[in-house]
Amino acid sequence: MDNVAARQQMVDQQIRTWEVLDPRVLDVLSAVPREAFVPAAYRELAFADAPIPIGFGQHMLAPLLQGRILQALGINSSDSVLEVGTGTGYLSACMSLLGASTHSIDIQAEFTAAAAANLRAVPQARVSLERRDAFSSAAFSEYDAIAVTGSLPVYDARFQKALRIGGRLFAVVGVAPVMDAILVRRVDSTEWIRESLFETVIEPLLNAPSPQGFVF
Repeated sequence: MDNVAARQQMVDQQIRTWEVLDPRVLDVLSAVPREAFVPAAYRELAFADAPIPIGFGQHMLAPLLQGRILQALGINSSDSVLEVGTGTGYLSACMSLLGASTHSIDIQAEFTAAAAANLRAVPQARVSLERRDAFSSAAFSEYDAIAVTGSLPVYDARFQKALRIGGRLFAVVGVAPVMDAILVRRVDSTEWIRESLFETVIEPLLNAPSPQGFVF
């Protein structure tokens, strides 16, 4: 099977069946060559329903999870987007095609360098990449949509504070074996609404604070 057919099969048999039905999201997932963003050693798994190792103990998220992230954020053509955790750059490319601008940060310089190379496979994608620790003291700019692609053992409000009014944040909160994928919407200058979407398990962001243990 050629890559185009395999990619369409991934969309039809994996992503659609997990209630990802937004036509713009499905079109982007069909168009972006996922195989170009997978490490060469795992290229044959590019369209598999599974996370793929990318080094440093991290994994490229499974296609259906990436589809759910894109649908939950509802990125429109005027949105400014932040991705926390660049990885291979695949989700960066997808978000770039949906929004007006995409800025992606990762603590691993190797990931941002690899993503820059991978993104050449999607010439129309416009992504700015930055090596940065998401938990540094530096303030974020404001965004319409934020995707945190590593889990947060403890919810950290710094990300929701970077939303513009009306903005949306996707994050996965908690520790294994059960984590909660959530969507946070900023209502006004002092209020955010949090919605639980589904349960999943992904690796935590590096340097993410851990829950404090019980003190007896």
